Amino acid sequence: MNKKLTALALACCCALPVLAADPAPNGLTLPEGYKDWRLLSVHNRTDNNTIRAVLGNDIAIRAAREGKTNPWPDGAVLAKMVWKGVKHEKWETAVEPGAFIHAEFMTKNAEKFAATGGWGFARWLGMDQKPYGKDASFVQECFGCHTPVKDNDWVFTHPVKLP
Repeated sequence: MNKKLTALALACCCALPVLAADPAPNGLTLPEGYKDWRLLSVHNRTDNNTIRAVLGNDIAIRAAREGKTNPWPDGAVLAKMVWKGVKHEKWETAVEPGAFIHAEFMTKNAEKFAATGGWGFARWLGMDQKPYGKDASFVQECFGCHTPVKDNDWVFTHPVKLP
């Protein structure tokens, strides 16, 4: 009987969902299902040797395909997955993703995030997705960085054009 109870307890524990990452200090939560979003663009940052894949939720993808990204519509969420760039071991001139660094998100809600150009910002660090920032003021870092593209609705990304 003890073996059956132990097996049942183990089965129940293994069936429990993995706990979600903690919310960012400003209350934003890691968007559910973001790993299944579609690609909007890619960036190669030579200043810090990172490779970035920019993903979008369905609202962002639709806006990009319709050319309605300045401004982006409320509900659009952009995700930037960031890896350290490393040389491909078999292809000397190729760079591929190495260690995962962080996931950044921009959530469009013009009313809720009016003080930061209509965007909510959040970042989760590493594979364990630890929220970035000591308190909610961390968003000023993000917003300050995006100032050069305020005329592009505060977004650096240009969605790729597909045939």
